[in-house]
Amino acid sequence: MNLPEKFKQRMKDMLAEEYEDFLKSYEKDAFHSLRMNPLKGDTEEGAARLNLTSGRVAWEKEGYYYEEGNRAGKHPYHDAGLYYIQEASAMLPAALLRPRPGERILDLCAAPGGKSTQIGAYMEGRGILVCNEIHPTRAKVLSENIERMGICNAVVTNETPQKLETYFPEYFDGILVDAPCSGEGMFRKNEEACGEWSPENVELCARRQDEILDCASGMLRPGGRMVYSTCTFAPEENEGSISRFLRRHPDFKLLEPPFQTEEMCEGVPEWGEDALSELRKTIRLWPHRIKGEGHFAAILCRTGENASDEASICETDGTMQKEKAKKSKTFSEKREPERGISEKELREYVEFRDAFLTKKEEGIYLKFGSQLYLAPEGTPLLDGLKVLRPGLHLGTIKKNRFEPSHALALALRPSDVRYQYDFPADGAGIKAYLNGQTFLASGDKGWYLVTVDSYGVGWGKLAGDKMKNHYPRGLRK
Repeated sequence: MNLPEKFKQRMKDMLAEEYEDFLKSYEKDAFHSLRMNPLKGDTEEGAARLNLTSGRVAWEKEGYYYEEGNRAGKHPYHDAGLYYIQEASAMLPAALLRPRPGERILDLCAAPGGKSTQIGAYMEGRGILVCNEIHPTRAKVLSENIERMGICNAVVTNETPQKLETYFPEYFDGILVDAPCSGEGMFRKNEEACGEWSPENVELCARRQDEILDCASGMLRPGGRMVYSTCTFAPEENEGSISRFLRRHPDFKLLEPPFQTEEMCEGVPEWGEDALSELRKTIRLWPHRIKGEGHFAAILCRTGENASDEASICETDGTMQKEKAKKSKTFSEKREPERGISEKELREYVEFRDAFLTKKEEGIYLKFGSQLYLAPEGTPLLDGLKVLRPGLHLGTIKKNRFEPSHALALALRPSDVRYQYDFPADGAGIKAYLNGQTFLASGDKGWYLVTVDSYGVGWGKLAGDKMKNHYPRGLRK
């Protein structure tokens, strides 16, 4: 690999006797990994069906390595959201954040969605997860991955950090800032990144990270925690970013990692601008020490005005602490729990739900055009924000009927529906379904959750002996 000379010299100065091992890591094939999705059911069973025998990711209990020949992206389990293909070291930041069910969490730079869906799995469908991406095209991909993985409590926005800060002052219990960076940890997977690298770009990224972190800090409640991460090795973007942030924000402090593995290395205080000894609490993953590409992460806590009281909140492993955030108006407080939807339209959805589903969801119904969504309970008003997904997309309200969405199918398990039609993963039937083909079936007429080995993958509607295929045209194989 043709690494930039200035990059190599800097890494040699940083790593000293480990430098040669670092260089040799670029000669090795990249590792392949995925993260199982517990929202879909028993992950151990799913992993066994996929024959994942190449080892586990040390810092993420649902992380597995797999052989390239497995073609994980082509398996129907991937369409069902049973797993997310994710580079192993990229699984670390969300694991360090430790989101809990019922919390308010922000993933500020979220696309393509690996870390957001990991957070969503930790939250188990409870609480409010805001996933933001500033670039519209990437925000669309983020929303699609949220859908595929069956995340039902996520709001997807396409905004600047500055705009979000005005909407969510001291609102979140936890924030992940996986900041845009110079991407040095991606050189092996993306050689084009080598050609784009320069010391000037590193400095530009560092300045951008400062701005993003400042915005994020204003959205974190006192006692809340924030994880900052990058996939680069540059000290200016790692220890440097953290030392500059702590200088600007004395109400924040670094926390020790909640767990430790032998692969996790301490940050280096001398690489920060102020040589703070606390920088040893930051974490580095090096490609020559792990089965992965490398990462940097730091856990920050906002101590607030009552530092002695807040310190215990920062360190707790318990349930969510007493709310200290500034109160934001919610939909329900506006006395519009069914915002934009008429009684007749809501009744049409309820009739569908009572006929074909076995559970009653919790949340706030929102209608945008003909589309019906279920926002998480307590969702703040989003007027004025660019919102791609205000919660779970339930479906489309049509004349005198309701048509369920693909997102709803992916958020349901077989136990949640009255009718199910199952295909084995290794049969021709599931391939035909994913290709949009109609097929013969028998049973009661109406909506069926089509599954692959009991994992929801889409809808079918039975009329007579024919199952009409409702797998989205844009996803067909």
